[in-house]
Formats: sequence, C-alpha cells, structure tokens
Amino acid sequence: MSYTPSLKNKYRDEIVSALMTEFGYKSVMQVPRLEKIVINQGVGAAVADKKLIETSVKELTTISGQKAIACLSKKDISNFKLRKKMPIGAKVTLRHDKMYEFLERLVRVALPRIRDFKGIESKLDGRGNYTLGITEQIIFPEINIDNVSKIMGMNITFVTSGNTDEEAYALLREFGLPFKNLKKS
Repeated sequence: MSYTPSLKNKYRDEIVSALMTEFGYKSVMQVPRLEKIVINQGVGAAVADKKLIETSVKELTTISGQKAIACLSKKDISNFKLRKKMPIGAKVTLRHDKMYEFLERLVRVALPRIRDFKGIESKLDGRGNYTLGITEQIIFPEINIDNVSKIMGMNITFVTSGNTDEEAYALLREFGLPFKNLKKS
C-alpha cells in the first residue's frame, strides 16, 4: 500500500462532503481543490552579495522538500544596479503529495511558532487564490537558526480551483488555515 498524506485523505473524506453541503454542489467535481502552493523569496540584496541567492535556494529546498530555483531579472534597472538575467529571488512550486505535506507542516508546526500569533488575514485576490506573507524563515523547524546569516521573508501562494473567494476561503478554512476573523457562511 502506498503512502498518502493525511490532509489529502481529510480532503477526500471530510472536506469534499462539507463543501458540497455548504455550497450545494451537485457533483464532486464542482468542489474547489488546492491545485498548487508556490513559495517565493525575493532577495533584492543579492545584487551586491551573490551568496544570498544560494542560501535562499538551499533554505527553500529544505523547507519545501523539493528543489527550488533562482529567479532572474527580466530587465535592466540602473537605479537598483540591476542587470538583465541577474538572480534576484528564489521560488518553488509544490503539487500533489508534497503540497499536502507542506501545508500540514505549515498549519500544525510553523504558524504556531510565530511570536504573538493571532491568525492570518482573510483577504483573497478575487480569483480564489490566497497569498500569505511570512516575515522570518526561521519559523520552520527544518531551518537551523545557527546557520542563518540573514532573516528573510517569503510569500506562500495557495492556488485553488475555486471560482469565487468564498469557495476558496471555505476550502482553506477546512484545511485548517488559522484565519483571524472566521466568517460564518
């Protein structure tokens, strides 16, 4: 028997039926699902220090469990001393089992480690996607604080197949994301 993440089982067994009753879907295929999680880390200071990109890629790879890639600039910007195709960030896209495993670690381990944590904002982008900004990468237990040279933040984007923000919000709420003001539908 093969391994399936517990959040994937929870989605299949509990969340689908809960959302079907909440929104009155006629088919299981109408229920919104989590399609991918994209983790971005902008490293503008890498223009001066090239080692920051390597560190960022290594940390994102450690956090996500999947190889991260460096993002290159698209054009020259003289005010920022930026040339075309210089590395200025790192990103990783998670899908399927790795996505569910990362989401579970984020909700159950990393977010509760934030100091004075009161929940996350509940503002979606209008197309059923949600982006969460994290100010410190050290909230993840995979990162060894002694090896961190610079505290850097990151954006975590949850891409759903929900048509509206309400559907996507309900899906993410069911997955256990700790929103500040839980809307009751």
